[in-house]
Amino acid sequence: MLLIYCPYCQEERSELEFRGAGDAHIARPQNIASISDEEFEEYFFLRDNPKGLIFERWRHMHGCGRFFNAARDTVSDKFIMTYKAGEPKPHIGAASVPHIPVETYEALEGEAK
Repeated sequence: MLLIYCPYCQEERSELEFRGAGDAHIARPQNIASISDEEFEEYFFLRDNPKGLIFERWRHMHGCGRFFNAARDTVSDKFIMTYKAGEPKPHIGAASVPHIPVETYEALEGEAK
């Protein structure tokens, strides 16, 4: 089970209390009514799915109910940091994201006796 730190409650809680809410720091078009269908599609639907560090919005559903942002490594599923909504995107270098090997069934399959 993952423990996620809520920056508003200022404590780690079980992942069961939280819900992911998509990518963080998405810039809304200035005048959304005047953009083309292709621009709207790109803004509203298209998202990157990178391997490694991502910035996401989360909501503490069964706690304070507030939205916050998190930097998470998609390889290890480790939360690097969380911070309040509205705060600027932090600069996190690749050196600060430890890549810990994740055990998977496929990796261990050959070792079973």
